[in-house]
Amino acid sequence: MSDWPSKQVEVVFALPGRCWRETVVVAADATAETVARASGLEQLCREQCGGAPAAYGVFGRKIDAREIVGDGQRLELYRPLTADPRERRRRRAKYKN
Repeated sequence: MSDWPSKQVEVVFALPGRCWRETVVVAADATAETVARASGLEQLCREQCGGAPAAYGVFGRKIDAREIVGDGQRLELYRPLTADPRERRRRRAKYKN
């Protein structure tokens, strides 16, 4: 192990019915985007969803891709939405009545 400061981060990507988790050791100043790339799950997200992650989060809180992720945190990769949640609620309300 080198003398450079490092941290350990768990990276999670989920689809309906499937979840992937990877733990990576990265430099102490690694951003969310850097951590996601190091885990290999960003590439998996691109393959499964047709693009880069829509957003990143730490323990359910949305963060910017350039934000530094702390040691021991869980970085979540959020997939793009397939439909506008507001529009889906409007349709459900319309058909209920």
